[in-house]
Amino acid sequence: MEYVGRVPAPPLDRFIDDIYCLTGVPRHRLMNVPPMPSAHLFVNLGEPARLWDSDPSVPPVTFTGAWFMGVWTRRFLFEYPTRVRLVGVHFKPWGMSPFVGVPAAELRDRWVPADAVRRRSPDRIRDRVGGLASATETLRVLEEELRSMLTEAPPRGLDLVRHTGGRLEAAHGAVPIGALADAAGVSGNHLAAQFTSHVGVTPKRVARIYRFARLILSVDALRPVDWPGLAQTAGYFDQAHFSREFKDFTGHTPTEYLALRRRFPAERGFPPDSGPMPADGFSTSPPALGTGTIGGERARRIEEVPWAW
Repeated sequence: MEYVGRVPAPPLDRFIDDIYCLTGVPRHRLMNVPPMPSAHLFVNLGEPARLWDSDPSVPPVTFTGAWFMGVWTRRFLFEYPTRVRLVGVHFKPWGMSPFVGVPAAELRDRWVPADAVRRRSPDRIRDRVGGLASATETLRVLEEELRSMLTEAPPRGLDLVRHTGGRLEAAHGAVPIGALADAAGVSGNHLAAQFTSHVGVTPKRVARIYRFARLILSVDALRPVDWPGLAQTAGYFDQAHFSREFKDFTGHTPTEYLALRRRFPAERGFPPDSGPMPADGFSTSPPALGTGTIGGERARRIEEVPWAW
């Protein structure tokens, strides 16, 4: 597949990491997606896609048209159609707040049709870009539409969240939450309430996701991986904590994850990060996520990683 993306111009860059076009035939249809520090807008211009929550009690969704997806705190599955054509937005964790009409907490770990959270539906984007062949022109129109959707005045508390969230982003989550609150001149409870309103989760949870993202994006599958060193750099200070969170977020032990990354190397330029992994062995049916089965391989015990400190 071809991924063409770029950072939008100000003021959108305060809320958006990148806008993109994704087209072509996927090498892997079913992807296992761990939590990442972002929210999303998908505008599907092609065949339907499907999504599954790792919570087996949540029914799958067939994805057509425009959909918002909040910050995820657990993994999910995304099944591409046989041929992909979509445009999308990777929001910063707090970035969706000025574009939707509901508290971010209502979108945590959820995907919802765009017209359910906006009076002016992003389906308009689908209408405008549906006939465009150029990725450059598609992204120009997408950016224009996003600028028109942006509220003139930021919602109350968003500036506080954006400032403190930016510090979490820069430090990859390695900032004490109490220090963030003190620096902003607010209580920890007030900061947590504003994050819950504009991100959907507390700053502590955002820090966890940034920390995990730093670790997973540091993995170079072409070289020997120093798991203890990577984990320590990312801020994990004991073996049990690292092993438990890695298994919880990916469905795999570190050794299983590395084996899959080596078996299925990422396409050059896609995925845009190293988080999503092929859920090998499934074409049209999802694995039993609730039982720990991913890609046809039953997850073994949480790995005991030899620590160097």
